[in-house]
Amino acid sequence: MPEAPPRVLILGIGNVMWADEGFGVRAVEELHRHFEFPDGVRLLDGGTQGIYLVQYIREADILVVFDAVDYGLPPGTLKLVEGDEVPKFLGVKKISLHQTGFQEVLAMAEMLGDYPRHLLLIGVQPVELDDYGGSLRPQVKAQIAPALAAALQFLDGFGIRGQSRAAPLPVEATISTSETTMGHYEDGRPDEEVALRIGDARLLTDGRWSGPGDFEAEIERILATSGRGA
Repeated sequence: MPEAPPRVLILGIGNVMWADEGFGVRAVEELHRHFEFPDGVRLLDGGTQGIYLVQYIREADILVVFDAVDYGLPPGTLKLVEGDEVPKFLGVKKISLHQTGFQEVLAMAEMLGDYPRHLLLIGVQPVELDDYGGSLRPQVKAQIAPALAAALQFLDGFGIRGQSRAAPLPVEATISTSETTMGHYEDGRPDEEVALRIGDARLLTDGRWSGPGDFEAEIERILATSGRGA
């Protein structure tokens, strides 16, 4: 009886709203748009789901992860890590909460006895993270194509071949939501010159926001409105 083909999970993790933190999600979106795979290969936008990804990990024989990773390398550098080194790199220099969660996901899968036999982390050194509502910086965006090529080459070593689609899938066919795909996200956000971001000094100095004149009175008003006042 022929051996069953390996089950493959290709996972992108990160937060698309924090600039280069969204690299992993953008990479798996592009892979889905341009390539199709045989049965047994799942492409997943893992976002920042953390521990909720454990069941998907447990079902995989081969795991490929796209992510933004602080390797301590020059910004925009692409680096591949395999096997037992993957959890170590995800935890050395955490750049967001999802990395801690994903480390725990791998540990939980191992504890439950369902750990992938083969792991590949395809990470890029971020250029900018502290830009709420921003998108990938050009140096990081330029690494998407090499990252996809690395994933395809890795899977090819197991006899799993991604085939180029005759035409890229339409935005509506995304594995995420059409509203958050890179094109819609970048086209729909305000111009950087007028978009006030969290932590942007303009939010406090341009006159469109001011704190309450009497802070204690404002707190009492809020509590009374919510029914919690004395």
